[in-house]
Amino acid sequence: MGYLRITEENIDREHICCAMSNKQSDRKKEWLKERFKEGLVFYRSEERGKCFIEYMPAENAWQPLDADGYVHINCLWVSGSLKGHGYSNDLLDECIRDAKAQGRKGLCILSSAKKKGFLADPKFLRYKGFQVADESDTGILLFYLPFADGAKKPCFRDCAKHPHVAGSGFVLYYSDQCPFTYYWVPRLAAAAEEHNVPLKVIYIDSREAARNMPSPVTNFSLFRDGKFITHEIQSEKKFLALAGIRL
Repeated sequence: MGYLRITEENIDREHICCAMSNKQSDRKKEWLKERFKEGLVFYRSEERGKCFIEYMPAENAWQPLDADGYVHINCLWVSGSLKGHGYSNDLLDECIRDAKAQGRKGLCILSSAKKKGFLADPKFLRYKGFQVADESDTGILLFYLPFADGAKKPCFRDCAKHPHVAGSGFVLYYSDQCPFTYYWVPRLAAAAEEHNVPLKVIYIDSREAARNMPSPVTNFSLFRDGKFITHEIQSEKKFLALAGIRL
């Protein structure tokens, strides 16, 4: 199968396979357009389906990391009928080739001890030679693949390593880096208002804000009474269940 790199020149006419609808795609595309000049790469299969990798220089990544000199993989996703054909290997190998050509120290990516939604598969990462560089109190791990012995490990910033927010009730942080937030966040806010659930929504609209996030995951992070609950995007029903409301 062939692959295609999404660029400023072709993004308006090409689909991005991580979105569910045109409106979601448009919001994500606007975010990507701003990041291309910062070194972001979006590389996908020519065949339609969720089969792509998105990465950028770690110092420009919207993540609370200290990982200068590394490439951070925002997302590596192969699903559905495209799984099991070696496409994840192809995508990651291209990222490795590109990072080495840039003279980078290595790669880093978020994962966990066991597979969790919206995070890379730890079994696949270990198979490809990745190691754990750091761990957040949330159980989210920072994996890295150094290109040379003795390379300094990337790490979480303290705000992400020990997540906490002030106040009571729910607090939700999100960004446009994941197109699914465009669909779900307004629905959660509406459900919270309808059922009188205290919810504060904070939109992350800059790299500086993302780097100071009180969570390792900047796409979507939900807190309750100051404590981190989940990075996994919630439906209205799931969110209300967390609030103790059964529909």
